[in-house]
Formats: sequence, structure tokens, C-alpha cells
Amino acid sequence: MDAAPANASQRKLLAIYLNDHLAGATGGVELAGRAARANRGRTPDISARVRALTEEVRADRRSLREIMAALGVTTAHHKVFAAWLGEKAGRFKLNAGVLRRSPLSALIEVEALHLAVQGKARGWRTLLAAAEREPGLDAQHLRTLLDRAQQQLIELEDLHHEVATQVFGTRGHRPA
Repeated sequence: MDAAPANASQRKLLAIYLNDHLAGATGGVELAGRAARANRGRTPDISARVRALTEEVRADRRSLREIMAALGVTTAHHKVFAAWLGEKAGRFKLNAGVLRRSPLSALIEVEALHLAVQGKARGWRTLLAAAEREPGLDAQHLRTLLDRAQQQLIELEDLHHEVATQVFGTRGHRPA
């Protein structure tokens, strides 16, 4: 049995939802970019992996914008700007280093990226469910995006372990 098409109220909620995720993706792209720049010159393996992850996060944000365009959803620029500004303000937290970058910064960035990617994965799952009622959503493309988010979470778990080991000098708990 096919689901009934989305009604006007549901489409409005979908537009708000997509804009909220676009704002989150904007913050995530900024955070990933900062982490990639900050990790230049560090352990070459970690630096390359963070750069690759950053490119994927950027591509995912582009995919979200394409989904919005295909659905005719207008960008709420104030939300995007607020997320961009919020990420910039988040740089001023004190991680035991006032004049230079603290070793904790890399660890906190990986943890924040992990949370952002978890949110992104939830968003792709929600859109995949909405694809039953919204013909403008490509379920196969959403499954591909969800699979990539799952791989990013695995990569971030591994990066977290490596960075925590560098910061605290212990082997710590390896992800399963």
C-alpha cells in the first residue's frame, strides 16, 4: 500500500527540517575545515584522513542543497549565517591554551564532528522515511548518503582513538 503524498503542512515542516540540517551542515563544514587546517603538519596519516573527511562533509552539504533545490525549498539564510557564526564563536573556548592551540582542541574537534555526523545520519534516515510520501526525494541517493555517513562515523571513532592516544599517551579503548 503506497503512502499518501505529503500535504502542504508536511511540506512546510520538511522545508524547516531541511533548513535546520543545512544550518548544521554549515557548522559541520566549518568545523571540519578548521580541523583539517589545524592538523596540517601533524601525524601525516591523521592529517590526510581529516582532509578526506572534510571533503566528504562538504560534498554531503552540497547534496543537501541539491535536495532542497529539487524540492523547491528556499534557503533560510539567517539560519545558515547563525550556524556559521556559532562555529566561529566556538573557537574561543579555553582548552588549556589561550595563546596557542591546546592538544585538547583536536580531540574536542573529532568529538564534535562525530556528533555532527550522527545528526547528519539521522537526517538522511528521516528523509529516507519521508521519501515514501515525497516523490522529489530519491531514496537510492539517500541510502548512499546514509551509507557514507555510517563510514564517516567509523572513521571518526578510529580517529578519536588515535587522537586521544596522542593527547593522553595511553592506548585507551579501541572502537569495536
